[in-house]
Amino acid sequence: MLNCVVLMGNLVADPELKTTQSGLSLTSFRIAVGRDFAKAGEERKTDFINVKAFGKTAEFIERYFHKGSSIAIQGSLQANNYDDKDGNKRTYYEVVVDRANFCGSKSDNTGGGSRIDEAVANAPAPSYATGNAGDFETLPNDDDLPF
Repeated sequence: MLNCVVLMGNLVADPELKTTQSGLSLTSFRIAVGRDFAKAGEERKTDFINVKAFGKTAEFIERYFHKGSSIAIQGSLQANNYDDKDGNKRTYYEVVVDRANFCGSKSDNTGGGSRIDEAVANAPAPSYATGNAGDFETLPNDDDLPF
């Protein structure tokens, strides 16, 4: 059987690290994932996905990600059944993370970049319109290319 979920989104709140009774690290959080499509005349909708991670993955997420951070996760979908307060059977879905990765800019995940990072990010792109012919060299015409 195959149960593989890959998502990229933004954390809705800061993840909190907890410890299970057996001493295993655990964090639960939600990510907002925008849909790729929208009906004509409507805004794109966003899905809020419940996620949890264990062990070193949970510690990594808690340490490096915060509310608003972009995150890419890979894991499996898990369905949990429970009875609500009225005795109705309910199903709760969540993604159990196997791998988590950074995505987006570095400042999204560090809680604020340094002045050097901000200066580089805000620097204008180089312009080649002011170049002259001396900046280029003529390559030999090689008709023996193998392709």
